[in-house]
Amino acid sequence: MKNLYDFIVKDMDGNEVGLEKYKGKVLLIVNTATGCGFTPHYVPLEQMYEEYKDKGFEILDFPCNQFANQAPESNGEIHDFCTIKYGTEFPQFDKIDVNGENAETLFVFLATEKPFEGFGKGIKNMALNKFTQLNNKKFGEKAYIKWNFTKFLIDREGNVLERFEPTVDMDIVKQKVQKVL
Repeated sequence: MKNLYDFIVKDMDGNEVGLEKYKGKVLLIVNTATGCGFTPHYVPLEQMYEEYKDKGFEILDFPCNQFANQAPESNGEIHDFCTIKYGTEFPQFDKIDVNGENAETLFVFLATEKPFEGFGKGIKNMALNKFTQLNNKKFGEKAYIKWNFTKFLIDREGNVLERFEPTVDMDIVKQKVQKVL
């Protein structure tokens, strides 16, 4: 079985980056989009990054356009949007697919380690669940990620500890990150 540190991904400029570069750090790996209702998650993400980066914390941002065409821009345009509008400084990677035949193998691994367990209760969560079922129907069994801003928490040894759906309150995500740090 692969280890997290065996994966090689591409940065936003198309250069290969081995995840072993992040060995010994606590990671939050996120698939993102610029035009999503969850895009404001960039604010607490950047706040967490600023607060914890000196303690060995990294956020790895992977834009994805597979959910209602909410990230149609180029890597450069996405980066400009994130840095200008949200002041993000954490590493941003190449825009990827997280579902289907061309899914980034890192996200297949993460979703296999921590499968989808639902969005939770409430009207918004039920509506999102219905919408994602329609959107992800085309991916069948290869619908690994259900929506933008799904987050995976990784410990310093590369273990996938938790999966946070976009509906999880960012204060809960922050508390979990604090515990692992």
